[in-house]
Amino acid sequence: MSQNTKKKVFDLSLLKRVFQFVAPYKKYFYLSVLLAVVMAFFAPIRPLLIQITIDKATGKVVPVPHWIEVVLLNTDIGNIGSFIVAVTIFQIIFLIIETIVRFLFTFITASLGQNVVKDLRVTTFKKIIGLNLSQFDKTPIGTLTTRTINDIESINDIFSDGLIPIIADLLTILFTLGTMFWMDWRLTLIALIPFPILIVATYYFKESVNKSFIKVRNAVAALNAFVQEHITGMQIVQAFATEEKEFKKFQKINREHRNANIKAIFAYSIFFPVVELVLAISTAFIIWWVANKAMLPANQQMHFSGKIVAFIMYLNQIFRPLRVIADKFNVLQMGMIAAERVFKVLDNDDVLKETVNSQWSMVNGQTIFRGEVSFEHVYFAYNEPDYVLKNISFSIHAGETLALVGHTGSGKTSIISLLNRLYEIQKGVIKIDGLNIEDMPVATLRNNIAVVLQDVFLFSGSIYDNITLRNPLISREQVIEASKLIGMHDFIMQLPGGYDYAVMERGSTLSLGQRQLISFIRALLFNPSILILDEATSSIDTESEQLIQKAIETLIVGRTSIIIAHRLSTIRKANTIVVLDKGEIRETGSHSELLAQGGFYKKLYDKQFEKFKAPALP
Repeated sequence: MSQNTKKKVFDLSLLKRVFQFVAPYKKYFYLSVLLAVVMAFFAPIRPLLIQITIDKATGKVVPVPHWIEVVLLNTDIGNIGSFIVAVTIFQIIFLIIETIVRFLFTFITASLGQNVVKDLRVTTFKKIIGLNLSQFDKTPIGTLTTRTINDIESINDIFSDGLIPIIADLLTILFTLGTMFWMDWRLTLIALIPFPILIVATYYFKESVNKSFIKVRNAVAALNAFVQEHITGMQIVQAFATEEKEFKKFQKINREHRNANIKAIFAYSIFFPVVELVLAISTAFIIWWVANKAMLPANQQMHFSGKIVAFIMYLNQIFRPLRVIADKFNVLQMGMIAAERVFKVLDNDDVLKETVNSQWSMVNGQTIFRGEVSFEHVYFAYNEPDYVLKNISFSIHAGETLALVGHTGSGKTSIISLLNRLYEIQKGVIKIDGLNIEDMPVATLRNNIAVVLQDVFLFSGSIYDNITLRNPLISREQVIEASKLIGMHDFIMQLPGGYDYAVMERGSTLSLGQRQLISFIRALLFNPSILILDEATSSIDTESEQLIQKAIETLIVGRTSIIIAHRLSTIRKANTIVVLDKGEIRETGSHSELLAQGGFYKKLYDKQFEKFKAPALP
């Protein structure tokens, strides 16, 4: 990775992609570059004014540039006192102007970066929520969090601390060097004798810090993934008393992060003193040169007092940006590395194919299904060629109920995930109302299917928001009506704030059964054509189950329903029961038909209810 990432600072194609997000704000970019040129032009002016002032004050006759004469129009140039006062006032005004220009430059470049970050983060998150669910099975949540937050924030540094500031610093160095050569090219060359030392030191500093930064980025991603995963799974960590082991793992990752940062700090600790040393050597060469000139006969001596001060100031103006320019190159490089990672997410083509098909019936502008579902020779694998579903074929008429039963891992949940197009099949066809679901817009498909899962996920927010999923078309009256149907209204009203009660992350303040009932209200409100219940009653008590069974009977009227349940008593009234084993269909029929066959379903049924049989008499 490190060999590739070293080249990214020169990857023009990658930089071009980043600048596609600059296009809406190009006026800010052009203005920041213009301000960089202005600052570079301003850089040599104050030392030049100081030189002229010192030379005037020491009695040396120096030619005053024409632009200074224009600025000091009403000043007697020949009068030393009035000239010094006028130049001092001008320098104060000039310093204020220069400060304002630097403020505008810093503010505009930072604003440009933040606007790019805003748009890029929105684009990235939109891409992430459109990825196939298989991507989230293979990618740690913490890694995607790092891409969306940390890495995109690093792209901001390309503008605020990278590319544009580097342009400004380089222009400042060029303008300053140009002025120095114009004033005295011999003295300039003498001052630049130690310059190769600085170039070599800068190169090694940049390479060392770059390697450290790469390790820091990787360590940050590892920390994010580890912390997020373990906070989410804290119940398991504490339940199995593995706090000490997990803490040691965290210490190891955190130690790697610290070591990477210390290496970068070590490089800084060496480089900055080297820059100061080279600056001191350059100053010494200037003084040595001037001292040699002072040893010449009186008629050959040159007046250097003002020039010495000016050149020392020029050297500081050159070395100051050089001291940080290597660091800025690393910032730019890390921004490019972060951009590459973000664009890998944006370039991920594992997304659902969207099509537009208008063959479905419309009611009030909404596409409505009749609810006929068929699986025709469907094969599916999370990782090919390990198929978890093999040659699955069945059909459901509109308004009928189909139940899926089988041991854990038999493929029941995979089937309903395919119907929702959370995953893509490898072979076969899935149809709704006789049309391939792959020819249907995903939003149309999912808007007509409601799912109640065994593991209910609730977001941070109110109960009302979790029920409606912030759908503005659902009124509070509808929510209350559905809650009463489920039997949850009285319970919700007992909570502080009622329907505005704040649910903590993942619904931790509610019991599993309560979360399940809330998901039922959610499903009722969305009025689906197809209803999927995945172990929907497995986590609640008998009394609550009776309430839900009554609600289900009302809910499934006129709707196609697919029910997955370990409790076989809940699926007796299903029109069709499909028995699965190891990803294949073993039996199909009604409850009574399957019992009569005495096959796989009969064994499951007898095993589940044998504990309720009367004990044999002694």
